[in-house]
Amino acid sequence: MDQAGVGFLILLLAGVMNASFTLPMKFTRNWNWENTWLVWTLFALVIFPPLAAFATIPHLGQLYGEVATGLVVTVAIFGAGWGIAQVLFGLAVDSIGIALTFSIVLGTSAAVGSIIPLLRLHPEKLSSIGGLFIIAGVALVIVGVATCAVAGHRREAAMAARDGRQKVNMSRGLTFAILCGFGAALVNFGLAFGGPLLEGASRHGAAEVWAGNAVWLPLMLAGSIPNFAYCVYLLSKNKTARRYSLPGTASYWLLAAIMAFFWFASTALYGIATGKLGSWGTILGWPLFMSLIVISASILGFVTGEWKGSGRQPLRIQLGGVAVLVLAVFVLAAASRWV
Repeated sequence: MDQAGVGFLILLLAGVMNASFTLPMKFTRNWNWENTWLVWTLFALVIFPPLAAFATIPHLGQLYGEVATGLVVTVAIFGAGWGIAQVLFGLAVDSIGIALTFSIVLGTSAAVGSIIPLLRLHPEKLSSIGGLFIIAGVALVIVGVATCAVAGHRREAAMAARDGRQKVNMSRGLTFAILCGFGAALVNFGLAFGGPLLEGASRHGAAEVWAGNAVWLPLMLAGSIPNFAYCVYLLSKNKTARRYSLPGTASYWLLAAIMAFFWFASTALYGIATGKLGSWGTILGWPLFMSLIVISASILGFVTGEWKGSGRQPLRIQLGGVAVLVLAVFVLAAASRWV
């Protein structure tokens, strides 16, 4: 199997892991969202990135001293922006539900996270066969996630009508979700524009597959700040800090750590996959990653009964959206022949 094929298989694994990382949250019922997310932030953004970086990249401190300070700061700013996007994601979910938020965020992120690096790194290739295939693939991703968004909205509406819940605040939620989509793409920007860090890691003896850890460390540490701040605000507002001392919740720390491991591992695998996909790895890999997350999340949703009681129409629309995303995966895979 060639390197691109290996990259696609790694992306598939990364997509499944990212789509499923929140599943343990279903078992932390005696904690509020902010309780779980605070512990997740601690492990995913503060503990795992330094452990991975120091374990895989020799002379890490020297590496950061050699590259331009502005580059490390820029990567950290990307991380802080992504962290703010995570806060916006929570606000969007409160307004329009997780299904609709998830689809809008990933669709926006897929487009922005792929097209901007293409324009910045390879503008001369925009009208090439490979560039046109990538644009077509990104367009299909947008159509696919938009279709899934319609399905998610109808599902949420059906559930609300069945349970007698109030209507969601669409304009507020859509604004938060779109802004979150732009912010979510900043993770890919850090990898796409952090080339000197990747090259420096390789020069210092790091294996190529682990070079991305030099980017993830400053990006995720900076991203932890908005996440911590928002969780602390919610803990104070909702008076939920006391839930950490509830009997029977000690295992919740392990569940949150498992969530963090799945998320961080999926992100690290994405970085490895982009290296396998060549110089266009972040341009081609990001929309593929987003598509595979939505496809995997949809399958998991069906299996876990999330669509039960929503009616046939939302489910048919969701299946149509997934079919478009599968087509997008094939188009983007074909693009790899010309990039």
